[in-house]
Amino acid sequence: MIEKKLDIKTADGTAEAILYAPDSGKHPGLLFYTDLFGIRPANQGMAKRVAESGYVVLMPNVFYRCGKPPFDSNFKWGEPESMKLVNALFQSLTGAMMEQDIPHYVKTLLGQPNVSGAKIAVVGYCYTGAMALRTAAVCADRIAAAASFHGGQLVTDAPDSPHTRIPRVKGDLYFGHAVEDQSMPPEAIETLNATLKRWGGAYQSEVYEGARHGWTVPGRDVYDEKQADRHYQKLFDLMQRTLK
Repeated sequence: MIEKKLDIKTADGTAEAILYAPDSGKHPGLLFYTDLFGIRPANQGMAKRVAESGYVVLMPNVFYRCGKPPFDSNFKWGEPESMKLVNALFQSLTGAMMEQDIPHYVKTLLGQPNVSGAKIAVVGYCYTGAMALRTAAVCADRIAAAASFHGGQLVTDAPDSPHTRIPRVKGDLYFGHAVEDQSMPPEAIETLNATLKRWGGAYQSEVYEGARHGWTVPGRDVYDEKQADRHYQKLFDLMQRTLK
């Protein structure tokens, strides 16, 4: 397998990235946005698993403005000091910043000589589920499909809430929600689903039974192997159906 580091120039600096791909030939491309905890062995393994199935996978450090997510072994979700770090990270990557960076990531992946076709897919986890949706809207002519797994804050009160971007999307959309997720409660899922229905495009939005926020990533205390495998199945089905 090919594994190489790239530097992606943006308006605000340089985002380091890792590219994974089969050893030879041309293959469909997938833009892989990490969860809040950034690039690390757990999600690098996830990206490699996708690449081994015949895809070119680009994983950028979407949090490049602050270097990398500032978490260590002392981090504990819900504790005041830890949540200060989380809130600072949220502020370092606003919706407007995401939409500014997205074209650079898409252009970089489509520009790789081993990527086939004129369109790619995108997937986001946790905080970047919203970024995957924004990608499908900002680069609508280049995104065949977008998937969000345990994506948070897909529906907010802000004028630029991610769900307001849905009418601009041309590709297929998939949303895999967690149970009892404070970042995406039932009423938010209901609003999202109503927006998707009005949009009229191809989509699926479902809750993964018993799976809590973060269930896809190995090493987390909420990791659910059975439902994580199902998430791969859904992702592969989506890409096989939409990428030519």
